[in-house]
Amino acid sequence: MLGFGEKATELAQIVCPINHSRTKEDSKVFKLEPYIMPADVYSSKGLEGRGGWNWYTGAASWYYRAIIEYILGFKIRNNFMEFEPCIPKHWKEFEIKYKYKTNSYLIKVKNKGRKNTGVTCVTLDGIEIESKKVFLEDNGKFHNIEIFLQ
Repeated sequence: MLGFGEKATELAQIVCPINHSRTKEDSKVFKLEPYIMPADVYSSKGLEGRGGWNWYTGAASWYYRAIIEYILGFKIRNNFMEFEPCIPKHWKEFEIKYKYKTNSYLIKVKNKGRKNTGVTCVTLDGIEIESKKVFLEDNGKFHNIEIFLQ
């Protein structure tokens, strides 16, 4: 939300349980199941990397929402798609495939300007959308959306 793409993805990686369970040694430090989203990962001296508050109701869904909405910047609001990515500058592009009722959308975010944030242009099937919002339709069509950070 502050526009720090590198920091946002770094923190997301710190909390991701699979990153703490890659080796037997890592698992011994983390001390939680590799498939359980912790509410926190300790940083206090002597406890660095240990997971806390496992089986915490809602942690996984909040993590998922943070990644989708605040890092990838994909938000659904009142039958519209909005895009506000906050990504690391070194990410050149990424894609999201989204299905809404009978419609399919291929969303490509292109970061030619090597920015963390700042959508400059949104196109729907090659046509620029001035509002930068895409209305969700239910007409059985496939759409290409391009988001540009320049």
